[in-house]
Amino acid sequence: MALTHLNTEELIEKCRNKDEQAQMETYDRYYKAMYNTAFRILKDSAEAEDIMQESFLTAFLKLPSLEDNKMFGAWLKKIVINASLSALKKRANYYEVTLETVDYRLTEEEPENQELVIDKVSTVLETLKELKDSYSTALSLHYIEGFDYEEIGQIMGISYANCRTLLSRAKQSLRKKLEVA
Repeated sequence: MALTHLNTEELIEKCRNKDEQAQMETYDRYYKAMYNTAFRILKDSAEAEDIMQESFLTAFLKLPSLEDNKMFGAWLKKIVINASLSALKKRANYYEVTLETVDYRLTEEEPENQELVIDKVSTVLETLKELKDSYSTALSLHYIEGFDYEEIGQIMGISYANCRTLLSRAKQSLRKKLEVA
């Protein structure tokens, strides 16, 4: 029996009861987004996949600590980001993001603009790679992942004020590099 008709709350409740089919459905629903999140931070496909899978295991094991089933996606993303940042701190080498791994989410309604959008996205992503790691991570968390200053501060282990300053400097640095490009 397919569980695809269940909403997230019902699905997570089944996962709480150790329903393996529900866990697989949950994985199928979230793995691409979680992989992309890990990959944007780690810039390494294999490591991002490992972190993504480990994060799912952690989430399923710690599911009893999740207070609201509606918040599963955000909670899982936070687990992925924290695990990715920890892995990033453990290694010295950094890798590049390839454009093939980025999910552009373009609409079918405006095919004439898709090429222009892809060019702009490509330029921004290439320029983002040239920034300091802290700048690119902060910008990715804020603009791509949608975290606010307070959440980014908690994730990166910095104060709210430092986060605002970091993002401001990161945006300024990105703008300067884009003007030159």
